[in-house]
Amino acid sequence: MHGVDILVSMTKRLIDIDDALLERAREVTGATTMKETVNSALLHTVKADLRLRHAQRLANLDGTDLADDDIMAAAWR
Repeated sequence: MHGVDILVSMTKRLIDIDDALLERAREVTGATTMKETVNSALLHTVKADLRLRHAQRLANLDGTDLADDDIMAAAWR
């Protein structure tokens, strides 16, 4: 994935976390520790956002030649 590296920098944080959500995230991610669960859930969120942005870009044909009739005609020869 483009530049997604959660292990570059870490800071200790004291936060309140919904126990039920944490447990569900642990089940979904397959993580074994709280730290792994939170990091995994954050990474899943970032990747989901990237997938959505890419899908929207493709749906709008942004940055592609798919709307160029000449290029598409040559592609199907």
